[in-house]
Amino acid sequence: MVTGRLYGGRGGEQRQAERRAQLIEAGLDILGGPDGDHTLSVRGVCKRTGLASRYFYENFPDRDELTVAVYDHVIQRIAESTLRAVTEAPRDERSVVRAGVENIVREVAEDPRMGRLIFSVSQANPQLVSRRLESSRMFAGLVTAQAVDFFEVSSTPRLDLAAHFVVGGLAQVLTAWLEGDSPLSQDEVIEACTDFLLTMSSQAR
Repeated sequence: MVTGRLYGGRGGEQRQAERRAQLIEAGLDILGGPDGDHTLSVRGVCKRTGLASRYFYENFPDRDELTVAVYDHVIQRIAESTLRAVTEAPRDERSVVRAGVENIVREVAEDPRMGRLIFSVSQANPQLVSRRLESSRMFAGLVTAQAVDFFEVSSTPRLDLAAHFVVGGLAQVLTAWLEGDSPLSQDEVIEACTDFLLTMSSQAR
C-alpha cells in the first residue's frame, strides 16, 4: 500500500527512498572521491544532490549516520554480487574461488569510489574504522560458511582463523593494488589471488 500523495505516479515513500538513494550516492562521491578530501557535510551532500537540507534530515539524523549508510550500501552490494557469482560458478574449487575473487576485484575496479572507501589508507573516519572491522568479521563468516558448504566439513577454530586470514590478506592486496603499489594488471591480480587462496584452502581443511 502506497501512502502519501502521488506526484508523477510516485508515492511519498517512493520519493523518500529515491532521495535517500541520491544522498547515499552523493556521500559515496565524497567519501570515495579521488582528491583525498573526504570531508562529509550536510551542506556538501545537499549541494551535490540539489536537495534541501530538510530532505537530508528526513533520512539521516546527522552526517555520521550517512557515512555508515554509505559504507553499508557498498558492503551489501559487494557481498550480494560476490555470493551470486560464487553460487553461479561451476562447482569445482578453482572456479568457485576465482568467481569470488574476480567479482570483488571487478567491483572495486569498475567503481573506484568503492575501492577507495573500503581500502584507502587515508580513510581514518571513526565510523568507517568501526564498520571495516565489522565487515571483515562478516566476510570471514561468509568464507567459513562457503567452505563448510562446499567441502562438506565442520566449522572449526582453525577454519575460522583461516577465513580471517583470507579476508585480511585479500584486503591488503587490493589496498596495495589500488594505491598503485603493484604493477600487476587486473587479470593478473585475480589469478594471483586465486592461487593464493587455493593454497590457503588446502592448508586450512
